[in-house]
Amino acid sequence: MNGGPYPPPREDAPLVVFDFDHTLYDGDSGSHLFAWMIRRNPLRVLAALLATPLLGPMVAFLPTRRWGISGYVWIGSFGVHRVREFDRVIDRYVASHREGIAERLLPVALEVFAGHRARGDRVVVATGAPPELARAILGFVGHDDLPVVGTAVGPRLGAVVATRHCHNEEKMRMLRERGYGDIEVAYSDSSADLPLLLAARRPVVVNPKPGRVEMFRRVLPPGTPILNWGCGDRAGDPVDAMAQARHAP
Repeated sequence: MNGGPYPPPREDAPLVVFDFDHTLYDGDSGSHLFAWMIRRNPLRVLAALLATPLLGPMVAFLPTRRWGISGYVWIGSFGVHRVREFDRVIDRYVASHREGIAERLLPVALEVFAGHRARGDRVVVATGAPPELARAILGFVGHDDLPVVGTAVGPRLGAVVATRHCHNEEKMRMLRERGYGDIEVAYSDSSADLPLLLAARRPVVVNPKPGRVEMFRRVLPPGTPILNWGCGDRAGDPVDAMAQARHAP
């Protein structure tokens, strides 16, 4: 279904994959959602504070990140027993924070995103956030008709947890399972997305952490663009929105 002023993707169109957090959205959308879910109940706040000495380091360490995130999701969603209920909570969060969330969508990113769609490219969003969250936020700007590959959640012990984290190598596996294997262009901020960037014929790093720039220059092909699309605390060469849209890969 085509929900905006864009042509349907051509059969032979190149595949373009966008990360979401710190790429299209200024921040970590999943963390913002889960923090709101926890803050709604003082007991959840207390549980999160008590669990943070354990869960915090797990989130920071790549091999255990899924388990750390699942712990916070479980605390925030305790009492939610079905994925459909969880999706309704997400929709309430997005509706009640519409203005603040919309301000976090990066104008330069949206220009590039829309430019690929206008050219008839196959555009996919692949994110560590729940797919319902990314779709709801993209709906603000008429892109909710696009495929989103994101972290899967499921019921466990009276709440929901991340059952499959769309992250690092797992993100590539999830993309390939859905038929998105031959990637022409990939946009991401994160070193965790190196498998995605390395799989793309034309990787583009956007809004990287300052300490990661040299690593990206070392491991990605020479001349790979490293850009800043408007995240003030991130690195990359600043670009003008319209110029970037015109010169996007």
